[in-house]
Amino acid sequence: MVSQESAAVSRRVALVTGAGRGIGRAIALALAGEAYDLCLAARTFDELAETRQLSKLAPARALIVVIDLADADAPANLFDAAIAHFGQLDVLVNNAGWAPARTALVKQRGADLDRMIAVNLRTPIALARLAAARMMEQERGGVIVNIASVAGRTPAAGETVYAAVKAGLVAFTRSCFAEFRASRVRTAVIIPGLTDTAFIPPNKRLDRGAMLRPDDVAHAVLGVVTAPGAAPVEIVLEPARDPMRSG
Repeated sequence: MVSQESAAVSRRVALVTGAGRGIGRAIALALAGEAYDLCLAARTFDELAETRQLSKLAPARALIVVIDLADADAPANLFDAAIAHFGQLDVLVNNAGWAPARTALVKQRGADLDRMIAVNLRTPIALARLAAARMMEQERGGVIVNIASVAGRTPAAGETVYAAVKAGLVAFTRSCFAEFRASRVRTAVIIPGLTDTAFIPPNKRLDRGAMLRPDDVAHAVLGVVTAPGAAPVEIVLEPARDPMRSG
């Protein structure tokens, strides 16, 4: 018979933002497959409930938190909910992202600028700060994985702010690695190229069959989480074939 204390020690908990669909759902399901309990965060309950159902985890092992990560108090509220339910946090995946359709900088709405900065950069920083402090107190530490974008490396017109915040997330991750490397907290950033999700609207110039799949990103996250010893800090994923149609 396993004691409650032993069960707590063996249990592992992951918090995944943007877990209702696409890349976030794929990451959550991959972690569930590795026996992680999950805290699933997004704005839509029905999508999170579907992710939980697909994970085959009991509700007690897959906490749903419906939250808008653009709100200033969202990171603290989300973190507190996860800790109150599970009592620990072993993996944080900052996956949630938001951007409007490509728009020239001079035509960007102020509200859209604020939301892009909040969801894509401010919230991951705030959650990483809270998670790192908790993980440093835990005997086995923890892992923080940030999901950036190829837009932060090769930005296009109409992506000025989105590209800037994703580039900032990469720099933030590398700085965290330098800061935490003497502790038991590991940090890494995944930089996917074009990935076939609802985040990218239909476009006749794109061959969606050539894009990355959400599972490709999920496998990269598992590689970071399960890596022994020296772990990857920055992983760039590119489709094997160019999704941009010629002509």
